[in-house]
Amino acid sequence: MPVPILKQGTYLIASVQSALTDADTERLQDDLMKYVSKYRAQGIIVDVTAIDVMDSFAARSLRTIAHMTKLRGAETVIVGLQPEVAFAMVQLGLTFEDMHTALDLEEGLAWLNSKLPARRQRDGRDRDR
Repeated sequence: MPVPILKQGTYLIASVQSALTDADTERLQDDLMKYVSKYRAQGIIVDVTAIDVMDSFAARSLRTIAHMTKLRGAETVIVGLQPEVAFAMVQLGLTFEDMHTALDLEEGLAWLNSKLPARRQRDGRDRDR
């Protein structure tokens, strides 16, 4: 089942509704990369609130998404990790230490808003030169 991706200003919000198959995960990666380019997105939120189980492939794929989109100029935040999922990930040695996470969508948006204004100002100055 494809993951819906909404555009909100310069942000993309992918809301994972159920556990993803490997094919769904790969499709999400491809779709996000396509939309980052198409909409020149500066921030991405992947909301996994509805997920109560996450396997190692899905966890690694989220990390890959964050790295790929960062190379394309977009910051990624994973939001809504359930406590049980976070616990299981730590037990398996799967961490998001090199990624941004937030408790919920509101906190994820606040982090992007605090992170990206400085970047927009810097990019604007660079264009003026």
